[in-house]
Amino acid sequence: MLEARGSGVRMARGGGSLEGMHMIDLSKLKNPLDWLQGRKEIESSVLQTLGKLPKQRPELQLKTVDEESFPGYVRKRVNYFVSDWERITSWVFQPEGKDLSPAVVCCHSETPAGKAEPAGLTGNRLMALAQHYAELGFVTIASDSAMAGERISPGKDAYDTTNFYKDWPKGSLLGKMMWDYTCALDVLADMPGVDVSRMGVVGHGLGGTSALLLAAFDERIQVCVASCGFTRFHDDKNPGRWVQDGDCAMLPGLEEAVAAKTFPFDWEHVLALAAPTPTLLLTALNDETLANTKSCQKAVDAAKNVYRMLGAEAALENWPHKGGRTLTVEALDVADAWFERWI
Repeated sequence: MLEARGSGVRMARGGGSLEGMHMIDLSKLKNPLDWLQGRKEIESSVLQTLGKLPKQRPELQLKTVDEESFPGYVRKRVNYFVSDWERITSWVFQPEGKDLSPAVVCCHSETPAGKAEPAGLTGNRLMALAQHYAELGFVTIASDSAMAGERISPGKDAYDTTNFYKDWPKGSLLGKMMWDYTCALDVLADMPGVDVSRMGVVGHGLGGTSALLLAAFDERIQVCVASCGFTRFHDDKNPGRWVQDGDCAMLPGLEEAVAAKTFPFDWEHVLALAAPTPTLLLTALNDETLANTKSCQKAVDAAKNVYRMLGAEAALENWPHKGGRTLTVEALDVADAWFERWI
């Protein structure tokens, strides 16, 4: 099970009913003891929505398939288990000439290409986050989320969850993504040359969503940058997108809450669960797909109360821009400065 933050890495089974759960008003928490009790309720709500996950993480049995040298770093293709029966392939970048380096999990956006985009093999060059941070001296890993890249079901489109729920009937796609990224952290932690006390996560779009969840539920994350990852459920004109969007069911456990328009938690609660981890939101003033800057700022303002109580008010920020639903050069510079400041 996922334990309270500070008690080690937390993995969850989730499941259960959200009936009777109420949304905690973070502004009414007066002291750390209030937060200790409140976070237990929030964790329970979020984990039940994420659904059932494996009882324990499998042995990685990490193998390097091949590697290639580039100026300043080596790119490796590795594979490992994320469940007792599922083995996946990831790109790992290791800078050369360094004895001990910080590490970053790079979560890809909602692109069908999956890990190929952050690895710089396809797509927008500004999305090549794993390559970018390797060039800055970080060990990085980019893996396919479920239903993307090499993990797309045969005969199906990317993010078509029809077959996924045959294997994970009580789970959720978003929960599985979070689980798999914790396994990516395990890979980094097992690699020589990685400073396990300096590990972070970065992601854009769906990757930003995953980055926030990873920061909330894995204490090894020491810094987080999430771009265009959410709009608060309460502010979203289409919160049903999280339940069913075409053939993609991201969070089926949220269906009753969407129907009732009464949510047991919102994204400020996920931000609060990450506290006091330094967390930067990059939000576009003209993102027509999902992230709403005003809504994200509302979540930051609410979660700031928890960060403030934990003595880390400066560790949560929202940086707006006008670049639309993409990363810009300026936004990437801000992200770089955030990592440099905190890790």
